[in-house]
Amino acid sequence: MSKTTISGGDALIKSLHKEGVELVFGYPGGAALHIYDALFNQSEVEHILVRHEQGAVHAADGYARSTGKPGVALVTSGPGATNAITGLATAFMDSTPVVVISGQVKSELIGTDSFQETDMIGVSRPIVKHSFLVQRAEDIPEIIKKAFHIATTGRPGPVVIDVPKDLTDPNHTFEFNYPNEINMRSYKPAKVGDPKQIKEAVDLILEAKKPVIYSGGGVIQDNASAELTELAKLLQFPITNTLMGLGAFPGTDPQFLGMLGMHGTYEANMAMHNTDLIIAVGARFDDRITNDPKQFALGAKKIHIDVDPASLSKIINVDVPVVGSAKECLSTLIVELNKQKIDTNKLEPWLKQINEWRIEHGLNHSMLDIVPDNGKILPQQVIQSLYKETEGKAFITSDVGQHQMFAAQYYFFDKPRQWINSGGLGTMGFGLPSAMGVQFAFPEDTVACVTGEGSIQMCIQELSTCFQYGLPIKIINLNNAALGMVKQWQDMQYGGRHSASTYENSLPDFCALSESYGHVGIKVTKLDELESAMKESISLKDKLVFLDVDVDPDEHVYPMLEAGNAMDFMHLSKDKKTWE
Repeated sequence: MSKTTISGGDALIKSLHKEGVELVFGYPGGAALHIYDALFNQSEVEHILVRHEQGAVHAADGYARSTGKPGVALVTSGPGATNAITGLATAFMDSTPVVVISGQVKSELIGTDSFQETDMIGVSRPIVKHSFLVQRAEDIPEIIKKAFHIATTGRPGPVVIDVPKDLTDPNHTFEFNYPNEINMRSYKPAKVGDPKQIKEAVDLILEAKKPVIYSGGGVIQDNASAELTELAKLLQFPITNTLMGLGAFPGTDPQFLGMLGMHGTYEANMAMHNTDLIIAVGARFDDRITNDPKQFALGAKKIHIDVDPASLSKIINVDVPVVGSAKECLSTLIVELNKQKIDTNKLEPWLKQINEWRIEHGLNHSMLDIVPDNGKILPQQVIQSLYKETEGKAFITSDVGQHQMFAAQYYFFDKPRQWINSGGLGTMGFGLPSAMGVQFAFPEDTVACVTGEGSIQMCIQELSTCFQYGLPIKIINLNNAALGMVKQWQDMQYGGRHSASTYENSLPDFCALSESYGHVGIKVTKLDELESAMKESISLKDKLVFLDVDVDPDEHVYPMLEAGNAMDFMHLSKDKKTWE
């Protein structure tokens, strides 16, 4: 009896199904058409047609961040592949498991500058975890298996699979065999931390009088939030999160200091500056946190737990480096600490000091009660209104800039994978397509994209995708008619010279534009309109709503670290600094 054979295109889609892929975000083109024909001939894997390849990768990214499953994007060769680059770099910087499959010209045409040819492997090499150029159709199943294994293990990250068109030709068939497991000798990420290092960490923890737990996105990526919370509760240590780590520990918990770093809370930054022990988990001591590394937490011992050995002592020298997964290392640490007598009473002076910092210059989470003298709506008020109407349960996506920071500061994230934003790369345009990925994954949940009039225009064409698939995303546009963070820096460092940061009355009518795509547009210009408009927006469960809110164009994000200094050098307002 003859065995059934299939084409490379069919093998690719079947392999994706074997990996549990349900959605592929993509945009067709000549080099990928055999793959698209294979998609047409099956029903297990659904294809979502976006309006730009950048949107495809961001949507796959949002899907991955919110679910913990790898996201998949499919693009064609040439400009299709290069349009995916920003999405790949975004996923790479934030360690998101995304697999991008790019069509390529026929094998014999590679290197001839043929129509729509781009060296996707070469172009993407610095911004992917790994890449594959398929050379034999029969290798496609194994390559898919390897790609998903690499993308989702160790420090997660994006993987590119470049597929020449001739290797997906329906006229060339072969016997399909999908490997049950994969063994890659050169790729063996560590999971369990070294027992000696764990013991050293325990000793430092027991000695500490002014400790801080500093957790990042690695905790969320490794599904280690429960272990992190258990450790914090066991020790009663104060805890802070990076921008990417928000939600790893409940934002409403009294132990939580808020976000730290460039726009972190006063109490978080002061605690990090004055601590005697930092337990860093799944964070990388990047420049947005440390400010000047030479002045960072000079009086502190440092424990650093990370699955990526290259991140340990890369920027800040640490006393106890622990290589391994956050989940495994935290679990082991908890077991060992439970064998010890833990004296939480010695923390009282430290916790009292932190509370005093919080009272002195902590964020005001009751700003809805404030009526500004100039009559303008404050962006903080918009976020607090959103939090109130969603009861803190929404998925929040964002881009980069002032709106991102206001959302991070004023929306309490109690659960991991609730906050979806571009942290490392800082990508304008990320918010809307990533919200699509989240909404596809969680169709019954509220997904709100907090954006600005600059960011939303980067990928605004995805409003069409949202209409096609009936995605009821809530777009909250903090409209200050300027590139807000650029303008803030120009105010603070360039004498208020707003070079190319304002739109000169050229913005569209976002409500009319949204309505032209088949959605609902709501405009808010006065504070007394805000809460009712927000309520209406959130209540429309089956409609995308574009809530365009005119906010104070002169409002700045504070606190803000003074560049090139220690973490206690903060701007607290336009006229108040910690060092004067």
